[in-house]
Amino acid sequence: MAKKHKLKSINENKSKNINAMKTVFTNDNFVVRKRQPTGLNKQSKLHVCVTKKTCFKAQLQRCKKLFNTGSSEIVIHGLGAAVERACNLALQLKEIHYNILELDIKTSTVELMDDIKPHNDDDDGEMKLRRNSAIHIRVFRKEPIGLISTKKNKI
Repeated sequence: MAKKHKLKSINENKSKNINAMKTVFTNDNFVVRKRQPTGLNKQSKLHVCVTKKTCFKAQLQRCKKLFNTGSSEIVIHGLGAAVERACNLALQLKEIHYNILELDIKTSTVELMDDIKPHNDDDDGEMKLRRNSAIHIRVFRKEPIGLISTKKNKI
């Protein structure tokens, strides 16, 4: 029977350009490691990746800080079980800023890779493709009403 282990970050196979992997299941014959999703622009400070493990208050403070330092928009990403938390974060931001923020919500399905590695070196490992739901919420400031009426008068 498979034993559940704590999720551990392991850097492996740098030549294949594989990101950190998480050990999920292991038994006498094999180990299943989940690769982290790729494709998100995690380098940008305006992108917030929401997880179930990070403290909700810390994520909320980070988003509030971004808006208070002058950012006009941020993008909140949630994957799998963190979709609900990402929605709650966006709605809390909107409420805190007295509805001057607008939300643009997109959902998608993300393909994720799992590596199945046998314990003995004689067998080759496998890669398994699986799909997971994702949400991308763009939170941005509304234009002030004065600017909207000025633009209509110019047209």
